[in-house]
Amino acid sequence: MDSRHFLTLCDTTPETLHRLLRRAQDLKALRRQGVLHEPLRGKVLGMLFEKSSTRTRVSFEAGMQQLGGNAIFLSPGDSQLGRGEPVEDTARVLSRMVDAVMIRTFAHETLERFAAYSAVPVINGLSDSYHPCQVLADMQTYLEHRGSIQGRTVAWIGDGNNMCNSYINAARQFDFRLRIGCPEGYDPDPELAAQAGERVSVHRDPAEAADGAHLVVTDVWASMGQEEQQRHRERAFAPYRVTEALMARATEDAVFMHCLPAHRGEEVDAEVIDGPRSVVWDEAENRLHAQKALLEALILGATATEDDTGRQPA
Repeated sequence: MDSRHFLTLCDTTPETLHRLLRRAQDLKALRRQGVLHEPLRGKVLGMLFEKSSTRTRVSFEAGMQQLGGNAIFLSPGDSQLGRGEPVEDTARVLSRMVDAVMIRTFAHETLERFAAYSAVPVINGLSDSYHPCQVLADMQTYLEHRGSIQGRTVAWIGDGNNMCNSYINAARQFDFRLRIGCPEGYDPDPELAAQAGERVSVHRDPAEAADGAHLVVTDVWASMGQEEQQRHRERAFAPYRVTEALMARATEDAVFMHCLPAHRGEEVDAEVIDGPRSVVWDEAENRLHAQKALLEALILGATATEDDTGRQPA
Protein backbone atom coordinates (compact mmCIF):
# COMPACT_ATOMS: atom_id res chain seq x y z
CA MET A 1 0.00 0.00 0.00
CA ASP A 2 1.39 3.38 -0.97
CA SER A 3 -0.19 5.24 1.94
CA ARG A 4 0.06 4.82 5.67
CA HIS A 5 -3.55 5.66 6.57
CA PHE A 6 -6.95 5.51 4.86
CA LEU A 7 -8.90 8.58 5.94
CA THR A 8 -10.28 9.51 2.50
CA LEU A 9 -10.22 7.96 -0.97
CA CYS A 10 -7.67 10.58 -1.96
CA ASP A 11 -5.12 9.31 0.55
CA THR A 12 -3.91 6.82 -2.05
CA THR A 13 -3.59 6.55 -5.82
CA PRO A 14 -6.17 5.44 -8.38
CA GLU A 15 -3.92 2.50 -9.22
CA THR A 16 -3.91 1.31 -5.61
CA LEU A 17 -7.68 1.70 -5.36
CA HIS A 18 -8.13 -0.46 -8.45
CA ARG A 19 -5.78 -3.07 -6.97
CA LEU A 20 -7.85 -3.05 -3.79
CA LEU A 21 -11.02 -3.71 -5.79
CA ARG A 22 -9.41 -6.63 -7.61
CA ARG A 23 -8.12 -8.01 -4.32
CA ALA A 24 -11.57 -7.62 -2.76
CA GLN A 25 -13.01 -9.73 -5.57
CA ASP A 26 -10.34 -12.39 -4.99
CA LEU A 27 -11.05 -12.45 -1.25
CA LYS A 28 -14.78 -12.70 -1.90
CA ALA A 29 -14.18 -15.69 -4.17
CA LEU A 30 -11.94 -17.37 -1.58
CA ARG A 31 -14.62 -16.89 1.06
CA ARG A 32 -17.32 -18.41 -1.15
CA GLN A 33 -15.07 -21.34 -2.04
CA GLY A 34 -14.50 -22.03 1.65
CA VAL A 35 -10.74 -21.51 1.34
CA LEU A 36 -9.06 -20.74 4.67
CA HIS A 37 -7.05 -17.54 4.24
CA GLU A 38 -5.43 -16.15 7.39
CA PRO A 39 -2.59 -13.75 6.52
CA LEU A 40 -3.37 -11.60 9.58
CA ARG A 41 -2.96 -14.37 12.15
CA GLY A 42 -1.71 -12.78 15.36
CA LYS A 43 -2.71 -9.27 14.25
CA VAL A 44 -5.16 -7.09 16.18
CA LEU A 45 -7.47 -4.31 14.99
CA GLY A 46 -8.55 -1.71 17.55
CA MET A 47 -12.02 -0.29 16.78
CA LEU A 48 -13.08 3.02 18.34
CA PHE A 49 -16.77 3.86 17.97
CA GLU A 50 -18.17 7.27 18.88
CA LYS A 51 -21.10 6.55 16.53
CA SER A 52 -23.04 3.31 16.74
CA SER A 53 -23.13 0.97 13.75
CA THR A 54 -24.31 -2.38 12.44
CA ARG A 55 -22.49 -2.84 9.13
CA THR A 56 -19.24 -1.13 10.09
CA ARG A 57 -18.71 -3.10 13.29
CA VAL A 58 -19.74 -6.48 11.91
CA SER A 59 -17.82 -6.13 8.64
CA PHE A 60 -14.56 -5.08 10.31
CA GLU A 61 -14.85 -7.56 13.17
CA ALA A 62 -15.84 -10.47 10.94
CA GLY A 63 -13.23 -9.45 8.38
CA MET A 64 -10.39 -9.54 10.90
CA GLN A 65 -11.51 -12.93 12.19
CA GLN A 66 -11.77 -14.35 8.67
CA LEU A 67 -8.23 -13.10 7.96
CA GLY A 68 -7.01 -14.89 11.08
CA GLY A 69 -6.73 -11.83 13.33
CA ASN A 70 -8.77 -10.33 16.13
CA ALA A 71 -10.68 -7.10 16.70
CA ILE A 72 -11.26 -5.16 19.91
CA PHE A 73 -14.42 -3.04 20.11
CA LEU A 74 -14.33 0.14 22.20
CA SER A 75 -17.38 2.38 22.63
CA PRO A 76 -17.07 5.88 24.17
CA GLY A 77 -17.77 4.37 27.58
CA ASP A 78 -15.08 1.72 27.10
CA SER A 79 -12.15 4.09 26.55
CA GLN A 80 -10.64 7.11 28.23
CA LEU A 81 -11.56 9.17 25.13
CA GLY A 82 -15.07 9.23 26.57
CA ARG A 83 -13.64 10.69 29.78
CA GLY A 84 -11.67 13.46 28.17
CA GLU A 85 -8.29 11.91 27.47
CA PRO A 86 -6.60 13.77 24.60
CA VAL A 87 -6.89 12.03 21.26
CA GLU A 88 -3.13 12.28 20.85
CA ASP A 89 -2.49 10.36 24.09
CA THR A 90 -4.94 7.59 23.16
CA ALA A 91 -3.28 7.30 19.76
CA ARG A 92 0.20 7.01 21.26
CA VAL A 93 -0.86 4.27 23.67
CA LEU A 94 -3.32 2.25 21.59
CA SER A 95 -1.04 2.12 18.55
CA ARG A 96 1.65 0.42 20.69
CA MET A 97 -0.76 -2.43 21.41
CA VAL A 98 -2.58 -3.11 18.13
CA ASP A 99 -1.63 -3.41 14.45
CA ALA A 100 -4.24 -1.03 13.02
CA VAL A 101 -7.01 1.23 14.28
CA MET A 102 -10.46 1.84 12.78
CA ILE A 103 -12.34 4.89 14.05
CA ARG A 104 -16.00 5.79 13.52
CA THR A 105 -16.47 9.30 14.80
CA PHE A 106 -18.14 12.68 14.35
CA ALA A 107 -15.43 15.26 13.62
CA HIS A 108 -13.02 14.33 10.83
CA GLU A 109 -10.38 16.29 12.74
CA THR A 110 -10.43 13.54 15.39
CA LEU A 111 -9.24 11.05 12.79
CA GLU A 112 -6.56 13.39 11.51
CA ARG A 113 -5.24 14.07 15.01
CA PHE A 114 -5.26 10.38 15.89
CA ALA A 115 -3.47 9.43 12.65
CA ALA A 116 -0.80 12.09 13.22
CA TYR A 117 0.23 10.41 16.50
CA SER A 118 -0.46 6.77 15.63
CA ALA A 119 2.37 4.32 15.01
CA VAL A 120 0.03 2.03 13.03
CA PRO A 121 -2.41 2.51 10.12
CA VAL A 122 -5.66 4.36 10.86
CA ILE A 123 -8.86 3.70 8.90
CA ASN A 124 -11.83 6.03 8.65
CA GLY A 125 -14.89 3.90 9.47
CA LEU A 126 -17.02 7.05 9.04
CA SER A 127 -16.78 10.71 9.99
CA ASP A 128 -19.14 13.62 9.47
CA SER A 129 -17.04 14.56 6.43
CA TYR A 130 -16.28 11.27 4.67
CA HIS A 131 -17.22 7.59 4.43
CA PRO A 132 -14.50 6.12 2.18
CA CYS A 133 -14.91 2.45 3.11
CA GLN A 134 -18.54 2.49 2.02
CA VAL A 135 -17.75 4.08 -1.33
CA LEU A 136 -14.91 1.60 -1.87
CA ALA A 137 -17.51 -1.17 -1.43
CA ASP A 138 -19.85 0.70 -3.82
CA MET A 139 -17.14 0.78 -6.47
CA GLN A 140 -16.57 -2.96 -6.02
CA THR A 141 -20.31 -3.56 -6.41
CA TYR A 142 -20.56 -1.56 -9.62
CA LEU A 143 -17.52 -3.36 -11.02
CA GLU A 144 -19.13 -6.73 -10.30
CA HIS A 145 -22.47 -5.83 -11.89
CA ARG A 146 -21.58 -3.49 -14.75
CA GLY A 147 -17.80 -3.44 -15.19
CA SER A 148 -15.58 -0.38 -15.04
CA ILE A 149 -17.21 2.82 -13.85
CA GLN A 150 -14.67 4.96 -15.70
CA GLY A 151 -16.41 7.39 -18.04
CA ARG A 152 -19.86 6.56 -16.64
CA THR A 153 -22.33 8.96 -15.00
CA VAL A 154 -23.37 8.68 -11.36
CA ALA A 155 -26.37 10.52 -9.90
CA TRP A 156 -26.24 11.34 -6.21
CA ILE A 157 -29.74 12.28 -5.04
CA GLY A 158 -30.22 13.91 -1.63
CA ASP A 159 -28.05 15.48 1.03
CA GLY A 160 -24.53 16.69 0.24
CA ASN A 161 -23.26 14.72 3.23
CA ASN A 162 -20.21 12.60 4.05
CA MET A 163 -21.22 9.97 1.49
CA CYS A 164 -21.63 12.64 -1.17
CA ASN A 165 -18.21 14.07 -0.32
CA SER A 166 -16.66 10.62 -0.71
CA TYR A 167 -18.43 10.20 -4.05
CA ILE A 168 -16.82 13.46 -5.16
CA ASN A 169 -13.44 11.98 -4.26
CA ALA A 170 -14.40 8.77 -6.06
CA ALA A 171 -15.26 10.73 -9.22
CA ARG A 172 -11.70 12.04 -9.24
CA GLN A 173 -10.05 8.73 -8.40
CA PHE A 174 -12.17 6.44 -10.61
CA ASP A 175 -12.73 8.99 -13.39
CA PHE A 176 -16.52 9.22 -13.69
CA ARG A 177 -19.00 12.07 -13.91
CA LEU A 178 -20.99 12.86 -10.78
CA ARG A 179 -24.25 14.80 -10.87
CA ILE A 180 -25.46 15.85 -7.43
CA GLY A 181 -29.18 16.49 -7.08
CA CYS A 182 -29.77 18.34 -3.81
CA PRO A 183 -31.83 21.26 -2.47
CA GLU A 184 -30.27 24.65 -1.90
CA GLY A 185 -28.54 24.83 1.45
CA TYR A 186 -27.54 21.15 1.42
CA ASP A 187 -24.64 21.24 -1.02
CA PRO A 188 -21.53 19.12 -0.49
CA ASP A 189 -18.17 20.62 0.49
CA PRO A 190 -17.66 23.37 -2.14
CA GLU A 191 -13.88 23.10 -1.99
CA LEU A 192 -14.05 19.38 -2.75
CA ALA A 193 -16.43 19.99 -5.63
CA ALA A 194 -14.12 22.65 -7.03
CA GLN A 195 -11.14 20.28 -6.85
CA ALA A 196 -13.08 17.73 -8.92
CA GLY A 197 -13.58 20.30 -11.68
CA GLU A 198 -15.88 19.37 -14.56
CA ARG A 199 -16.38 15.85 -13.25
CA VAL A 200 -18.87 17.15 -10.64
CA SER A 201 -21.97 19.30 -11.09
CA VAL A 202 -24.77 20.32 -8.69
CA HIS A 203 -28.41 20.31 -9.80
CA ARG A 204 -31.55 21.50 -8.04
CA ASP A 205 -33.72 19.30 -10.26
CA PRO A 206 -33.24 15.61 -9.30
CA ALA A 207 -34.56 14.47 -12.68
CA GLU A 208 -31.84 16.49 -14.39
CA ALA A 209 -29.24 14.81 -12.19
CA ALA A 210 -30.62 11.34 -12.98
CA ASP A 211 -30.89 11.79 -16.75
CA GLY A 212 -28.74 9.17 -18.46
CA ALA A 213 -27.09 8.04 -15.22
CA HIS A 214 -25.57 4.56 -14.98
CA LEU A 215 -25.74 4.50 -11.18
CA VAL A 216 -28.25 6.23 -8.89
CA VAL A 217 -27.30 6.60 -5.23
CA THR A 218 -29.02 8.08 -2.19
CA ASP A 219 -28.81 8.16 1.60
CA VAL A 220 -31.04 9.02 4.54
CA TRP A 221 -32.23 12.60 4.79
CA ALA A 222 -31.13 13.02 8.41
CA SER A 223 -27.84 11.39 9.36
CA MET A 224 -26.83 10.37 12.86
CA GLY A 225 -26.73 13.49 15.03
CA GLN A 226 -29.24 15.35 12.86
CA GLU A 227 -32.42 13.79 14.24
CA GLU A 228 -33.67 17.12 15.59
CA GLN A 229 -33.70 18.41 11.99
CA GLN A 230 -35.82 15.52 10.73
CA ARG A 231 -39.07 17.40 10.06
CA HIS A 232 -37.35 20.35 8.43
CA ARG A 233 -35.30 18.00 6.26
CA GLU A 234 -38.36 15.98 5.26
CA ARG A 235 -39.87 19.14 3.76
CA ALA A 236 -36.64 20.16 2.02
CA PHE A 237 -35.93 16.73 0.55
CA ALA A 238 -39.46 15.62 -0.34
CA PRO A 239 -38.89 16.26 -4.09
CA TYR A 240 -35.66 14.23 -3.94
CA ARG A 241 -37.12 10.82 -3.18
CA VAL A 242 -35.80 8.12 -5.51
CA THR A 243 -38.89 6.74 -7.21
CA GLU A 244 -39.42 4.40 -10.14
CA ALA A 245 -40.17 7.49 -12.24
CA LEU A 246 -36.80 8.98 -11.30
CA MET A 247 -35.02 5.69 -12.05
CA ALA A 248 -36.71 5.71 -15.47
CA ARG A 249 -34.69 8.85 -16.27
CA ALA A 250 -31.47 6.84 -15.85
CA THR A 251 -30.09 4.42 -18.44
CA GLU A 252 -31.86 1.13 -19.00
CA ASP A 253 -29.10 -0.81 -17.24
CA ALA A 254 -28.67 1.65 -14.35
CA VAL A 255 -28.41 0.21 -10.85
CA PHE A 256 -29.50 1.67 -7.52
CA MET A 257 -27.40 1.85 -4.35
CA HIS A 258 -27.98 2.96 -0.76
CA CYS A 259 -25.46 2.63 2.08
CA LEU A 260 -28.22 1.68 4.57
CA PRO A 261 -30.06 1.85 6.88
CA ALA A 262 -32.88 2.94 4.54
CA HIS A 263 -36.23 4.57 5.26
CA ARG A 264 -38.67 3.28 2.66
CA GLY A 265 -41.14 5.95 1.70
CA GLU A 266 -38.71 8.76 2.57
CA GLU A 267 -35.49 8.94 0.55
CA VAL A 268 -36.41 5.90 -1.56
CA ASP A 269 -39.57 4.03 -2.51
CA ALA A 270 -39.84 0.37 -1.56
CA GLU A 271 -40.39 -0.51 -5.22
CA VAL A 272 -36.89 0.80 -6.00
CA ILE A 273 -34.80 -0.51 -3.12
CA ASP A 274 -36.53 -3.90 -3.25
CA GLY A 275 -36.76 -3.94 -7.04
CA PRO A 276 -34.66 -5.60 -9.75
CA ARG A 277 -32.35 -2.61 -10.28
CA SER A 278 -31.30 -2.48 -6.64
CA VAL A 279 -27.91 -3.94 -5.70
CA VAL A 280 -27.95 -2.76 -2.09
CA TRP A 281 -27.55 -6.22 -0.56
CA ASP A 282 -24.44 -6.97 -2.60
CA GLU A 283 -23.28 -3.46 -1.75
CA ALA A 284 -23.72 -4.15 1.97
CA GLU A 285 -21.90 -7.49 1.77
CA ASN A 286 -19.03 -5.92 -0.12
CA ARG A 287 -18.19 -3.78 2.91
CA LEU A 288 -16.74 -7.04 4.27
CA HIS A 289 -14.65 -7.89 1.24
CA ALA A 290 -13.44 -4.38 0.38
CA GLN A 291 -12.36 -3.79 3.97
CA LYS A 292 -10.59 -7.15 4.14
CA ALA A 293 -8.55 -6.08 1.12
CA LEU A 294 -7.86 -2.76 2.83
CA LEU A 295 -6.83 -4.39 6.12
CA GLU A 296 -4.56 -6.80 4.32
CA ALA A 297 -2.97 -3.97 2.36
CA LEU A 298 -2.43 -1.60 5.28
CA ILE A 299 -1.25 -4.17 7.81
CA LEU A 300 0.89 -6.28 5.47
CA GLY A 301 1.91 -3.36 3.28
CA ALA A 302 0.79 -4.81 -0.08
CA THR A 303 -2.38 -5.63 -1.98
CA ALA A 304 -1.25 -8.46 -4.25
CA THR A 305 1.23 -10.57 -2.28
CA GLU A 306 -0.70 -13.81 -2.54
CA ASP A 307 -2.06 -16.05 -5.25
CA ASP A 308 -5.69 -17.09 -5.65
CA THR A 309 -5.36 -19.90 -3.10
CA GLY A 310 -4.27 -17.53 -0.38
CA ARG A 311 -0.77 -19.03 -0.30
CA GLN A 312 2.34 -16.89 -0.33
CA PRO A 313 3.98 -17.08 -3.78
CA ALA A 314 7.32 -18.85 -4.10
